[in-house]
Amino acid sequence: MLVNNAATCGIAGLATLGVIARPWNLPEYIWAVTGAISLIAFDLLPWRDAVTAAGKGTDVYFFLIGMMLLAEVARKEGLFDWLAEQAVIHSRNSASQLFSIVYAVGTLVTIFLSNDATAVVLTPAVYAATRTAKVEPLPYLFACAFIANAASFVLPISNPANLVLFGARMPTLLEWLHHFLLPSIAAVAATFIMLRISLRNSLLGGVDELEGERAGLTRNAAIVAAGIGATALVLLAVSAFGLDLGIPTFACGAVVTAIVLLLGRKSPLSVARDISWSVLPLVAGLFILVEGLNRTGVLPTLAEELRRAAVLSPHGASWGAGIITAMASNLINNLPMGLIAATTTQTAQVSHYTIGAVLIGVDLGPNLSVTGSLATILWLIALRREGEHVGALRFLRLGVLVMPPALALSLLALSLVAS
Repeated sequence: MLVNNAATCGIAGLATLGVIARPWNLPEYIWAVTGAISLIAFDLLPWRDAVTAAGKGTDVYFFLIGMMLLAEVARKEGLFDWLAEQAVIHSRNSASQLFSIVYAVGTLVTIFLSNDATAVVLTPAVYAATRTAKVEPLPYLFACAFIANAASFVLPISNPANLVLFGARMPTLLEWLHHFLLPSIAAVAATFIMLRISLRNSLLGGVDELEGERAGLTRNAAIVAAGIGATALVLLAVSAFGLDLGIPTFACGAVVTAIVLLLGRKSPLSVARDISWSVLPLVAGLFILVEGLNRTGVLPTLAEELRRAAVLSPHGASWGAGIITAMASNLINNLPMGLIAATTTQTAQVSHYTIGAVLIGVDLGPNLSVTGSLATILWLIALRREGEHVGALRFLRLGVLVMPPALALSLLALSLVAS
């Protein structure tokens, strides 16, 4: 048994390292899937349990497909180009003003459409804006990545991990806002301030004025924009009833895509072939790896330790759980960390305050590393499509400056609310 447990932990660790480091520039999903297959091949996890574990991500798969459909059809219909023009126009030829606009829009998209939507939908639009403004794109693209995590616990729908973590103990919307509104404000404000300080030299210049005739908003682009807005309203309504987000998101994305394709008399293949489908096996592989870890008995042990710590010192345990979860999310990615945290906190039967601290760690902690969250991985994929590349060390250098102050202030705000 000990040998099997050690082998499972080793395979999970190597697979996670592969996702983070991407040896030989192989895609992230290769390593997650290889790790999952290895667990089955070495009889460390029965294939039926692996299939069941992968099936737990069904809601996430539908959610991601819906968002990717909206993003792809928006890109093809020129919505991102139009939004880019509007951002440049309202920046008043100021690079710092353009940065603030990008950050504000990213905050709203994350709150009402989720952090994954910010990575998938907003990143291409921001890249188009920087191309139009003829400025260095990375500072503005970094804003997309960091706000996708910093604003991801304003509402339950701001991050699918929120629903996973609370499960059946999900607070009402008013209770959620009571617990997390102040910590969210602290996280969003601190992240903005630290990014502006860290990137100040890149934001000193101006923005080029638009040349030539400005493109108007086409009919199909307007339909996509309305569809994205409708999707936000649907998700807000669905979350208020505590329902899963996947099917509604997929339905919205499919309907909007179908309408645009029918009006334009275009083939669905034109959209389907450009979607980053590789993210689905990545997520499935991570779910299977977590199931393998669950069978080792590590998670029940963590739950017992958390329960004891919470009894001895509730506030100390909450701070410790939040910080440890934040760091661990960067080591193993916050999607599996969220699944582990959900199992651990539910088994330990800790307070909403402790769960809240863990949630902040899962949502905000990944701003330390380039593969800390699924949203950041999706952001990386979006960047590669535009020909941009961000190394792990470059992201870490910025994350070390930005994430810790935001995490500390957010946990402090949560403790003030709970006291």
